[in-house]
Amino acid sequence: MGNKEQLKINIRIEGRSYPLYIERKNEERHRIAAGIVNDMVNKFKELYQHTDIQDLLAMAAFQIALNFTELTQNKEKSLLLDEIKNIKDDISDFLKEEIKA
Repeated sequence: MGNKEQLKINIRIEGRSYPLYIERKNEERHRIAAGIVNDMVNKFKELYQHTDIQDLLAMAAFQIALNFTELTQNKEKSLLLDEIKNIKDDISDFLKEEIKA
């Protein structure tokens, strides 16, 4: 059973209810995530009308994981570029000091 800071919610995905105990502050995030899954499954339902629900759920999970991977890789690239810029700036500052000396 959850403690005072936890909340029991029911998340519905494709008509099935999944009870979860979560931190109150994360309720919206969980509901948005369930909405994303349901929206993705519904899009695949429209594209592949006679496909088994398990296949649609697997396709939705794969698409969401692919999107997550892309975002993670882009973030890592951005952090790397920031670090390279910082190193470039440090080298530039060092060279300016050396020229003055």
